[in-house]
This record gives sequence, C-alpha cells and structure tokens, in this order.
Amino acid sequence: MKDLLGIMSKVKEMQSKMEQLQAELEAIEVEGAAGGGMVTVRLSAKGALKAIHVDPSLLNHEEAEILEDLIVAAHADARAKGERIVQEKTQAITAGLPIPPGIKLF
Repeated sequence: MKDLLGIMSKVKEMQSKMEQLQAELEAIEVEGAAGGGMVTVRLSAKGALKAIHVDPSLLNHEEAEILEDLIVAAHADARAKGERIVQEKTQAITAGLPIPPGIKLF
C-alpha cells in the first residue's frame, strides 16, 4: 500500500510538470530545412507551423512542384526535431514512474 501512495504522489507531481511542459513546448521553436537551406520551416515543438521561408530563386512558376516538395521536406525535418524535444523532456519528467514503453503522453 505504501508503494501505491508513493506512485500516486509521483503521478500528481508528474501532472503538474506536464502542464508546465505543455506551455514550454508551445514556446520552443524548431527549424527544418530542405534544398540546402533554400526552404526553411519553423514550428513550435508541439508542431504548430510558425513560419516558412522560401529562397526567391525558387519562385519560378515552372519549378512549383520542386518548391512544394521542399516545403514538405522542411516541415518533416522540423517536426522530427520537435518530436525529439518532446520525447527528451517527457522522459525527464516521467523518470522513475512505471510507465510501459511505447505509451505516448502527448
């Protein structure tokens, strides 16, 4: 029973830290790039799109498909970086709690 009370205490503490982490992740920004930096995408660590930059040399009507592909690639790059940050910060908060592997808290 003592272990159960200890776990419940840790869960409440974790909930508080998770709420703080949610706000922190909204403020953290990651940047993804494609095409050697000709297209960059900036996202919050939670995945919200904040900005896109496209090198003016890519604004050629005939190369629209290339530009679209580069935007998708830059977004994927930034999203992966954001997911790594979420994973690292979540692991730090949940350390010591018996949470089964593979459980996503976000």
